[in-house]
Amino acid sequence: MTQPVKPLLNQLTAELKAAGFASGQIIMADESRACYGYDATRQSADPMLVLLPESGQQVETAIKLAAKRKLKIFPRGAASGMSGGSIPSSDGIIISLTRMNRILEIDQENMIATVEPGVVTGELQEEVSRYGLFYPPDPASLSFSTLGGNVAENAGGPRAVKYGVTADYVMGLEAVLINGETIKCGNKCVKSVSGYDLTSLLVGSEGTLAVITKILLKLVPAPESVKTSLLAFPSMSAAALAITAMFKNQISPSTIEFLDHHSINAVRETLPFSLPAAADTVLLVEIDGSSTSVMAQSQKLKKLFENKALLLIEARDEGERAQLWTARRRLSPAIANLAPHKINEDIAVPRAAIPAVIARLEQLSARIALPIVCFGHAGDGNIHVNVMLDKNDPEQAQRGVKAVDEIFAITLELGGTLSGEHGIGNTKSAYLDKEWSAATIAAMRAIKQAFDPENRLNPGKIFPTPGSQPCH
Repeated sequence: MTQPVKPLLNQLTAELKAAGFASGQIIMADESRACYGYDATRQSADPMLVLLPESGQQVETAIKLAAKRKLKIFPRGAASGMSGGSIPSSDGIIISLTRMNRILEIDQENMIATVEPGVVTGELQEEVSRYGLFYPPDPASLSFSTLGGNVAENAGGPRAVKYGVTADYVMGLEAVLINGETIKCGNKCVKSVSGYDLTSLLVGSEGTLAVITKILLKLVPAPESVKTSLLAFPSMSAAALAITAMFKNQISPSTIEFLDHHSINAVRETLPFSLPAAADTVLLVEIDGSSTSVMAQSQKLKKLFENKALLLIEARDEGERAQLWTARRRLSPAIANLAPHKINEDIAVPRAAIPAVIARLEQLSARIALPIVCFGHAGDGNIHVNVMLDKNDPEQAQRGVKAVDEIFAITLELGGTLSGEHGIGNTKSAYLDKEWSAATIAAMRAIKQAFDPENRLNPGKIFPTPGSQPCH
């Protein structure tokens, strides 16, 4: 920390304490600040200061005091993001919202939960289940990711095929603007078209427009029954045809996960059941709803595929259901055995394009001599593409960067998008103009300018800066 910065921080700290911040809410020590400078991308940077507000009023105070000094603000949740969305800069302040972790209300009559942004997603799900209610969005990180981060990134998950993503459940927000003023948007009404839909604008804005301090979330009745099945097919094309057949035959899975042959081979030896040697693609299908509906749809699923799939296993109880999920849950650690590092992207394509994109990625893998492992949410076309490599080998690292360029080019050519659920952050900002026209990006920038004219709120995210390079 340079000498001119110390007086500034000392003065700021004194004003924060005078405004009600306790010493434990202000983090200045180098080793402690470092704990707040990373996310799941493994990038890291040291902020000049970390604040741990415990109320919306304290967020207002922090932002107003930072505004007097033209300091940058970086909102942060649990740092489970995969696109560098919360990575700070050395001349900025992190506002970590993890202490704002109260479930303020569970309105059973209207089926709405009001929460602070630091509430862990899985904890909300567990709490509302006590009332026979259900919060469907289920990012893989739900046991530790926070709802504020989920809203900022518009997180998805396996259940998106039936239930949608976070945006489909956000009914209203309270947020603090860069000038320290609090706005409220949305409400508990099922229908509300009064003015611009600021709620939808803030959801998925990656902390670049406002700092979210309160969230109203729609809940639904908990499903009465869940049935899980595993199906193995000889090719991705056969699996894709099976998915189409499900929807055409009025089967409405809540989850359709897929594993490609690289994924299958990585976990095959650790599974509590046997997969046929010819299995190229595995689908993990869950159906939920009323017991009658689940039984009828499960029987239809079995009738459709018992003679077409290489293997069809139906879980008869919770223990067998957990066994079927073993393949998916063991996948991330298993593929780590293929190479010391990976570049993880989360492209999305129209469902019908899944076989084409997988085939093109297979060709790319052969061309660059690096494994490319694909798995993800087949029901909504969201594919997790993992380029396996050794980043300490400069030649492999170069091939990895080239692979990402081609992955995005293939995706966009097939009508897809750069990100299905992780967001753009700083890892994909250099590619934004590959997907969107100059006019579209200009419209986005105009919104950013209106909310944050000095570009002090989570700068460097979404929009490319001159000379910026992808962060892999």
